[in-house]
Amino acid sequence: MSEQIKVGIFGANGRMGRALIEASHVSETVDIAHALVRETSSFKGIDAGQVAGIGNVDSALQSRSQVKELADVYIDFTLPDACMDNLAWCVSNKKPMVIGTTGLSKEQLAKIDAAALAIPIVFAANMSVGVNLMLKLLQTTAKVMGDYTDIEIWEAHHRFKKDAPSGTALALGQAIADTLDRDLDKVAVYGREGDTGERKPETIGFATIRAGDIVGEHTAMFADIGERIEITHKASSRLTFAKGAVRAAAWLKSKPVRLYDMQDVLGLKD
Repeated sequence: MSEQIKVGIFGANGRMGRALIEASHVSETVDIAHALVRETSSFKGIDAGQVAGIGNVDSALQSRSQVKELADVYIDFTLPDACMDNLAWCVSNKKPMVIGTTGLSKEQLAKIDAAALAIPIVFAANMSVGVNLMLKLLQTTAKVMGDYTDIEIWEAHHRFKKDAPSGTALALGQAIADTLDRDLDKVAVYGREGDTGERKPETIGFATIRAGDIVGEHTAMFADIGERIEITHKASSRLTFAKGAVRAAAWLKSKPVRLYDMQDVLGLKD
């Protein structure tokens, strides 16, 4: 049996943090080295498994200052500012990092690029295997139909999600735009209202839904006169994303310094 990878989980008391605890606990390749929370968190000292609702896992929530032995790889699904702070900490400790945080600014994305010159990083807007297969399918579809069809992307998430469109929706649009050699910043249309005029053929439209407890749904449509292709991914559990992140962490430990994505992890790149 191969040696277990020890992972550290940032934001362990959050929705994704709890899913990461569960995914790490059931994984055959990783163990939880520590589950981390803010220095002022009232969750410190509580068993991580209790917070995740899976029973004791013999790993209490702690802050970074309490860590005595560093993990092999760290996973971050926190908020943008917290993610940047955790990124700087990983760089200072020369530890690989898996980042699934969304809603990052261009300046924060640039910091990830810079950090990847010092440590190996897997950064992806969506860690699920299905969504990353969807990205591959969209590239193929765009090559065949993208030049003459109307392209629209819509996504739905729970009422608590703060950024829109979702990082995944933007990643889908970016994959299509790159394939068609378009600048997404120039062709993206985020919502429509009033007299918008006829649709410009080069645009890529985005629509957003926020409601209830929807985990995540994404559809990309290529529509022509007489036919259309729709490619859809629906997630029913955050565990889907958490398992992908854990898989990425196990893959990343032995990789050289560089910025990777889930397409690299899954071997989907040409």
